Amino acid sequence: MKESLFYQKLAKNTVKCQICNNYCIIKNKQRGICNTRINNEGKLFSLTYQQVVSEAIDPIEKKPLYHFLPGTYTYSYACVGCNFHCENCHNWQISQYPKIFKGKIIGKTVKANDIVSRAIAAKCPSISATYTEPTIFLEFALEVMKLAKNKKLKNIWVSNGYMSKETREIILPYLDAINIDLKYFDDQFYKKYCGAKLEPILNNLKYFKKNKVWVEVTTLAIPQRSDSKEMFTKIAKFIYHELGAETPWHISRFFPEISYQLSGLSATPINVIEQAVSIGKKIGLKNIYAGNISTSPLRL
Repeated sequence: MKESLFYQKLAKNTVKCQICNNYCIIKNKQRGICNTRINNEGKLFSLTYQQVVSEAIDPIEKKPLYHFLPGTYTYSYACVGCNFHCENCHNWQISQYPKIFKGKIIGKTVKANDIVSRAIAAKCPSISATYTEPTIFLEFALEVMKLAKNKKLKNIWVSNGYMSKETREIILPYLDAINIDLKYFDDQFYKKYCGAKLEPILNNLKYFKKNKVWVEVTTLAIPQRSDSKEMFTKIAKFIYHELGAETPWHISRFFPEISYQLSGLSATPINVIEQAVSIGKKIGLKNIYAGNISTSPLRL
């Protein structure tokens, strides 16, 4: 265990976690929404520190990042857990593991310098915190980032964008690129399907862009949920006006057979992805990628 970087002590051994925008109020011996942080006698601890559940060498385009170190490989790693509970999740076996198995944490003990050494040995110019939500294993991710920066490697996060102000500020000096999922452009949808709010994600996207972190955006087009013309239009306009026309937008297909709890839906029709691409182009976006269809940018 590792004591949490950000939390507030309250009365009666209760604490307020300040790692993500859930800002969980956690009573003694209880855990927060992510199920990976526990209050032990008024101190908050991360249970996933140095507990790595997955490591791999990936093409950077898999993150997906198409305009940051294109054509290179990135050393990827993750710990279990997520602060969302998305029914559509494609990595649910590890992101939702602590919730499914009543708080159980899995992983092998790996130190930050092991991750960096393996990335260097594999000749990867970057390291990616990915597969689950990096915010949830902030303490370990930050150690990796600091060591990587010292070795002149680039740091990447693949995130749902729900980190707190405290978290985003502490990672900013070390973060080079981030891909953030913009799942919906509807606050009620975020609350219902993710247990989150839209505004903090939009604020974090603007924050990283303003502070010169390379930003790319991904939207998973889920049938009957996030595949309408109206939603595609709202997302494209936000990217264009708030992040810039050059900001890459990845529109990905949903596949029910690998989803967490939506096996009854159909896979996203290709024409829906093409429709989203067309909407983005009309609004003025310059770099639109049809995920799971083409590996090349669809440009104006």
